Amino acid sequence: MRIGTIEVETPVLLAPMAAVTDLPFRTIVEDFGVGLTITEFLSADAIQHGDNKTTDKMTASLGGRKFGVQIFGRTDDAMIQAAKLAVSIGASLVDINMGCPAKRVVAGACGSALMREPELAQHLVRIVDEAVGPDIFVSVKHRAGWDSSDLNAPEFACAMVEAGAKMITVHGRTRKQGFTGSSSNEIIRRVREEVPAHIPVVGNGDVTSVQGFLRMREETGCDAVMIGRGALGNPWLFRSIKAVHEGKDDPGLPTVLERYEVFRKHISLIIELKQGAKLVHEVRKAAAWYAKGYRGCNSLRQRIWKLESAEQVLAEVSAYFEDLMSSGSAAA
Repeated sequence: MRIGTIEVETPVLLAPMAAVTDLPFRTIVEDFGVGLTITEFLSADAIQHGDNKTTDKMTASLGGRKFGVQIFGRTDDAMIQAAKLAVSIGASLVDINMGCPAKRVVAGACGSALMREPELAQHLVRIVDEAVGPDIFVSVKHRAGWDSSDLNAPEFACAMVEAGAKMITVHGRTRKQGFTGSSSNEIIRRVREEVPAHIPVVGNGDVTSVQGFLRMREETGCDAVMIGRGALGNPWLFRSIKAVHEGKDDPGLPTVLERYEVFRKHISLIIELKQGAKLVHEVRKAAAWYAKGYRGCNSLRQRIWKLESAEQVLAEVSAYFEDLMSSGSAAA
């Protein structure tokens, strides 16, 4: 798949997720073969006002890997400044969020609310496209529509392409659905049929397995698939997709030892790259992801949420995994 001149070798992208897709998380899934990662979704207004907590989340991938930055907003100056900041740190792609269903975002007439203002949405794409210059590409992520009576994704996507978007990502739920119910492959298929063939369309929603990846591509004709919640504590999903895409056998699920080793690498990246009072929270969160589904994971989560340092959490989780390995059974 190509986004402008960006070549994405494996047609699977990591979805931008607030408080999830930070640099340590992105680095881990990049190691496992994801085609492209995108930062957490970032407020352009917060960036314009110099909010360090937000600007600190706009981080370049390690080792010169290509990456995208996702921003949201509705005012010219803020969107231009955020886009230029993304370019300054080396982003190859600036993705504009027009799909977030969160009440606080929609209350500010941002995110999925922009699907009800297509002319303003087009204007934002145009000004961001102009701000980033010809060598950086603009994409748009949106939803199926506002609700089941207003499924305007196909025409909205075409309008964004007309304004300059070089990639469209469609989440197959409406804003009203939020993250409930099921994502619709049908609406993604309709977008792919309507958008010009040279513009990649990425499908998003409910893909948590290789089978789900293959099914979405077959049913929608989308050029790539974006995975969000299915990637939590599961970078091996990208390894499997990469292998199957290349015509190789699926290497399957990791062993307990593999999961433990990647957990430790993830934690080491968190400790190396992140600072501040929330460090222990980030370590706890990652620990819960990697232990999920294993015997005693709920009890582990309760224990580590009482611990006060990253080192204590690491020691507790290490003991947990060593017990799983020594017992020879990790089944929940």
